[in-house]
Amino acid sequence: MSLSRYAFSVKPQEALLIVITLFWGGTFLAVQYAVTMSGPFFFVGLRFATAGLAVALLSLRVLNGISWLEIKAGGVIGIAIALGYSLQTWGLQFIPSSKSAFITAMYVPLVPLLQWLCLGRMPGLMPCIGIALAFSGLLLLAGPEGNMLALGKGEIITLASAVAIAAEIILISAWAGKVDVRRVTVVQLLTASLVSFAAMIPSGESVPTLSPGLLLVALGLGIFSAIIQVVMNWAQRSVSPTRATVIYTGEPVWAGVFGRLAGERLPLLALFGGALIVLGVLVSELKLKKKKAPLPAPENSVKQSEG
Repeated sequence: MSLSRYAFSVKPQEALLIVITLFWGGTFLAVQYAVTMSGPFFFVGLRFATAGLAVALLSLRVLNGISWLEIKAGGVIGIAIALGYSLQTWGLQFIPSSKSAFITAMYVPLVPLLQWLCLGRMPGLMPCIGIALAFSGLLLLAGPEGNMLALGKGEIITLASAVAIAAEIILISAWAGKVDVRRVTVVQLLTASLVSFAAMIPSGESVPTLSPGLLLVALGLGIFSAIIQVVMNWAQRSVSPTRATVIYTGEPVWAGVFGRLAGERLPLLALFGGALIVLGVLVSELKLKKKKAPLPAPENSVKQSEG
């Protein structure tokens, strides 16, 4: 067996995914700054309310034709988004942004695992190897002070967010091509906002003081979140989940670069764990291609060789 070769040509859709992945990596620091002024659920609710309203204003003409399928798809995806981003934001209160980004990247090898547990689709050899590598990296990366085999509060919360993001990726792929991108994006962003605001009640989180800094970060990230969701929904109509997740692998790398520039210093063992997670992500998306068996020789030629 041989590893299939990936083409080096980049589609416009893939190029856009690469660009948003670069900026996506920088959002971890911005969110970490925001949670010093606000609780996680309120900030995520405000962020996605801004994003949802921004997309809605640009999609007024197409919203009239919204279908129940688009409402259902947007609602379910929105719940997954709310869980993923709220838990990730909560976890950033306890761990550095670069560590959060690497743990969040676990959503890629978690996708085939969730497909197996929920849909009964058994993952192949390479996804299994990728899952093993990624979880080995998690053990090295996570834990208080880099201790192995120990997951701290922030790491557990962030890992839970990775599960929710993996579910989001599966759901987007399931409905891609069946719904209007702008309509379903409005629904999912507003749903994510409402779910996040509602989560403030059981968590006991109060409304913070709306300082200019908080509003500026929420507005900026809200608009960027709108762009991310529109691009993901549009691009994944023609970009396979495999290609998309390989591109998304760059997110924790860029987050690590930005975190380093901001003064974050992860231990060497943690950096090695992060590298294993990225390697696990890439390996989980590789495919093994079996060599085709040679065709049987024509009957005439067999007789001639016997003669």
